[in-house]
Amino acid sequence: MKAAWSGRGWAVAGLAALALAGGTATASAQKACEGKPDETRLHITVKGVRAAAGELTITIYPDDAARFLSPRGRIARIRVPAAKPVTTGCVAVPAPGNYAAAVYHDEDGDRKFGRSMVGLPTEGYGFSNDAPATLGLPTLEQARFAARVGDNKLTIHLKY
Repeated sequence: MKAAWSGRGWAVAGLAALALAGGTATASAQKACEGKPDETRLHITVKGVRAAAGELTITIYPDDAARFLSPRGRIARIRVPAAKPVTTGCVAVPAPGNYAAAVYHDEDGDRKFGRSMVGLPTEGYGFSNDAPATLGLPTLEQARFAARVGDNKLTIHLKY
């Protein structure tokens, strides 16, 4: 059994990769999907946001375990102003298929995923399917979801 936050734990590049710079969505752009126009759109609802401070970073990954949570593995990323208790965003993906999503609440606005001295999260985070991150990061299989042509709804609950 792995020790808490070991192996692929919080100190590794996985969640740090979530903090890399990416596209920024403004409040007025939230109604339209970010990214290249496409027929496959993800409408993401993030619940459990504890403060209307900073922004939420939503990152979409392809159905490739080697790219999931990797610093350069994403296919899309948006940043939306945090709203309490629910924040929404929309992102277009290249085609129907399987994807995974990760989100973190950058409360202090430094565009870095906050961690304590021992590597534990200090800012909210979550994954598609509410994949568990109790003893480390979830696997692609735990976070994978199917997107079809058209509008797809996805809900993620933050953990703090």
